[in-house]
Amino acid sequence: VALHPVHSLPSSEQKPSPTSYTMSDRTAPRARRVRPACALLLLLAVPHASGFAPHLGSRHAAVSSVVRHRPSSSAAATRRPRPLRMSDAAAAVAPTEDAAKDPPNFEKFGVGILRDYRQRLPFLASDVKDGLNLQCLAATLFLFFACLAPAIGFGALFGAATGGAIGTVEMMSSTAACGVIYALTSAQPLTIIGSTGPVLAFVACLFQVAKIVELPFLPIYAYTGLWTSLILLLSSLTSASNLVKYLTRFTDDIFSLLISTIFVVEAVSDIGRTFTSPTSTITKALLTLLCAVVTYGTATVLKGLRQGVYLNKTLRNNISNFAPTIGVVGGALIARAARLSHGAMATLPTLAVPATFATTSGRPWLIPLNTIPVWARFGCLIPALMATVLLFLDQNITVRLVNSPRYKMIKGRRKGSLLDGMHADLFIVSLLTAATSVVGLPWLVAATVRSISHVRALSVLNPDGTVEKTQEQRITGLTIHSFIGASIFFNGPRNLLAQVPLSVLMGLFMYLGISALPGNEMWERTKLLFTDSKLAPESPWKTAVPKNITNLFTSVQIACLGAMFWVKGSPIGVLFPIIIAMLAPLRFGLEKFGIIKKEYMDILDKDEE
Repeated sequence: VALHPVHSLPSSEQKPSPTSYTMSDRTAPRARRVRPACALLLLLAVPHASGFAPHLGSRHAAVSSVVRHRPSSSAAATRRPRPLRMSDAAAAVAPTEDAAKDPPNFEKFGVGILRDYRQRLPFLASDVKDGLNLQCLAATLFLFFACLAPAIGFGALFGAATGGAIGTVEMMSSTAACGVIYALTSAQPLTIIGSTGPVLAFVACLFQVAKIVELPFLPIYAYTGLWTSLILLLSSLTSASNLVKYLTRFTDDIFSLLISTIFVVEAVSDIGRTFTSPTSTITKALLTLLCAVVTYGTATVLKGLRQGVYLNKTLRNNISNFAPTIGVVGGALIARAARLSHGAMATLPTLAVPATFATTSGRPWLIPLNTIPVWARFGCLIPALMATVLLFLDQNITVRLVNSPRYKMIKGRRKGSLLDGMHADLFIVSLLTAATSVVGLPWLVAATVRSISHVRALSVLNPDGTVEKTQEQRITGLTIHSFIGASIFFNGPRNLLAQVPLSVLMGLFMYLGISALPGNEMWERTKLLFTDSKLAPESPWKTAVPKNITNLFTSVQIACLGAMFWVKGSPIGVLFPIIIAMLAPLRFGLEKFGIIKKEYMDILDKDEE
């Protein structure tokens, strides 16, 4: 049913003169009663009809808005009422700003996914157009190495942890295929998916469980992944990602700092091993250190050129955008010059890119699902619950960080909401998890450091260093993972990448980890523990919160970080998801039991606006 202001009034009151709609209340008591009712019905049924805004200041404003757009009586007699469109119904039930900030824990089946796509799909054309610029090209080259190196590194670690059942070929194939699909179909395409340390630790524990029960690992892995996919699918359909609203900056900062710490520690450890390995020489060790330092130092210095005074603004910005790529090229050229000058004595290990496209162990791609008993198939539900918690939190915490207001993103976003896109993205991750499980590829989920680095590489900055806007598009994610796929199938890219030393990528890892730290309030407060309070920079908690309370809050976060880092690499690494899930209750416990007063907690744990 479509309503129109003329059709809503009795025929006796449909007078052609507009003065009949402005008569005083004294002379037209009936019209006074009818007009507000018509305006209310119009607001509910066709909120975009007649050009009036969805929020009006008063009843008389609503009435006057209707009457100003009343057609002549002759036109009303011949015009057919406009039918109610789906967009009108969607707008009529669109969540308000308050609903965006405080959504229900669960919603009706599929509502969250449909809302995410309804908000994002209108920007599909601009997602292509906005990705065709020099800044996006620079981000693509940087993130290509930033995503390729972990894929190869994690592939080798997966091979060692699973007895060769899942290796480098599987990891690169999963990264390329899933990354392309995610870039094309997700509601937040700036998120980069990949494997993570916690997922590796979980899979390693699952392999040990398979050995204990004396069953083949890959079918156990497949059924665990299928159960996990089903639970994630149900979570996305019921908008369970709304539960992330209970997570606060307390959890975000710990998790983000954990991933940064993993990147830096792994890079430093890998460089350090060259000095202690019996197969290495002091020449190779020093050259490894030099290449890593040159890569990291070049990227860091040139990235800061944007705020410098040398050269013109356009050139400064372009050099800053390409800084990580220039750092990789510089480190690789130093390694090549040393190899050409000194031969095998100065030859460093390089990327181990697979020579052929085939599974690591030579197995068929499809996993035989009927090779384990029925009880084991249902028993895989138990580890699947743990995997679900891990993937759910890893995915949603990272998307929450990407959605931070500091990056000024507007496409498909409701004001005040950090949850936009989460339901659709979790839906895609659930489908990808099912697909990778049946062919024995690693599960992928939103990768925190790579995603944050992607967003920051696409941020357009003001002269004072604050973000003006972000290049929201799908081209970079699509191109990055297409290049990774090309390095598997084509000899040219494969041979070129095989000349890049691992030490160069260790320098890039350090850059990734350290460049993600600015803006992390836990990191800023940790530095304050060792800073003269008189010289400490101004901050919200410096003047409004006692120093001992700030130090206590920071110390609790550091303890949580240490516990998570230890559990990740311990024999009980399978419990890592539980540690992440307990961060939110711990934070609210600090407030509930009076350890930190609410007024202090509101300042220390305040989300960005």
